[in-house]
Amino acid sequence: MSTPLFRRQCALVVVRSPQRASFLAIASLMSVGVALSSATARGQYIYVVNNNAGTIGKYTTSGAVVNAKLVSGLSASDPVGIAVSGSNLFVTNSYASTIGEYTTSGAVVNASLVSGLTEPIYIAVSGSDLFVADSAYGVAGSGRIGEYTTSGATVNASLVSGLNYPWGIAVSGSNLFVTNWQGGTIGEYTTSGAVVNASLVSGLSYPNGIAVSGPDLFVAYDYADTIGEYTTSGAVVNASLVSGLSSPIGIAASGSNLFVTNAGAGTIGEYTTSGAVVNASLVSGLKTPDGIALSQPVPEPATLTLLCSALLALGVVCLRRRAAKA
Repeated sequence: MSTPLFRRQCALVVVRSPQRASFLAIASLMSVGVALSSATARGQYIYVVNNNAGTIGKYTTSGAVVNAKLVSGLSASDPVGIAVSGSNLFVTNSYASTIGEYTTSGAVVNASLVSGLTEPIYIAVSGSDLFVADSAYGVAGSGRIGEYTTSGATVNASLVSGLNYPWGIAVSGSNLFVTNWQGGTIGEYTTSGAVVNASLVSGLSYPNGIAVSGPDLFVAYDYADTIGEYTTSGAVVNASLVSGLSSPIGIAASGSNLFVTNAGAGTIGEYTTSGAVVNASLVSGLKTPDGIALSQPVPEPATLTLLCSALLALGVVCLRRRAAKA
């Protein structure tokens, strides 16, 4: 097995250096430090909306329960979609026509951060902006995408209009990908509201949640019990990438993995982006799980600080030895 470049370079320095022991200690500590940093990094969490229960649950990506009722009392407002940004969660409340804000620890920041919407379904966040699929079920052409800041200010309530019950929404760079549940399409728009292709993918059967991973789009179909895969250019990769699900609605992507809410089974299933089953019941016992979002892993600052302090201390020792020898 080949030696990583970092270790080859360190070995070369150690051999040529007069302070061999100190450099060996530094190299060893750095290797251990990197391993510790990876092992103790704060990983991703899954946040899921339990539509019927009116709660938001928090789980690890390994399926462990962190808090099944991180946020509760939302049943009257009909929570549907969720997005996470840093230490905050943004949740759409369909009946209340609002977007609520909560911390990832479950505290209420503002239950009505944004109000006056029609029927907000799913939500995506990009930087300091929120993009919301605001639907009007049964009224063709009345759906829209609204843009708001994470502070609750309205940027453009009708950034994109004339949609047919927009449901899922995903953002990738400066582009938005939106599923039209009634229209059976995936539309592409810029985050400025310009139409790229209103029917990027068409002929679909009631598409729900959508996730983007690199050059690919993954779409949940609750009526067909499948996950479909398409390119961001609109080509069909596999319309039934994953099948045999139970009313899949929400979907989130992380690296080479997909996390899908199965409303009918009350589960979150995990699959690869190639369609392989990792764990069809990664999380179970949910109440009509709907929107799903993943946090991003964050390095443990304590571990990094300890590593830097130790390296600095060894560096000082080396300098002192050189100074004494001179």
